Amino acid sequence: MGAVAVGAGDFEEQVLKADTLVMIDFWAPWCGPCKMIAPTVEALADEYEGRCKVVKINTDENQEIASRYQVMGIPTLLFVKNGEPVDKVVGAASSQQLKEKIDAHLG
Repeated sequence: MGAVAVGAGDFEEQVLKADTLVMIDFWAPWCGPCKMIAPTVEALADEYEGRCKVVKINTDENQEIASRYQVMGIPTLLFVKNGEPVDKVVGAASSQQLKEKIDAHLG
């Protein structure tokens, strides 16, 4: 299924009400490091399908969501569980770093 694009209109439904761990990729079209990690984010979305939902939020179009979660730089990967942020990675992280975060929160 891959990562799902989410905006203000479906953020609550897709993220806050999700019954699984959610990894949010805050990105923008002009961001080089965002483009670098995009394939990793997509691969993780496929690998963890059914266990961890992966969504992408374009910060240019959803500044209010980015500021709500104090996203100062992109890419920022925010992990949300039961509607609450539980972890955050700022910058281009490796697939291994992200898998360790996901696995830790899946317990």
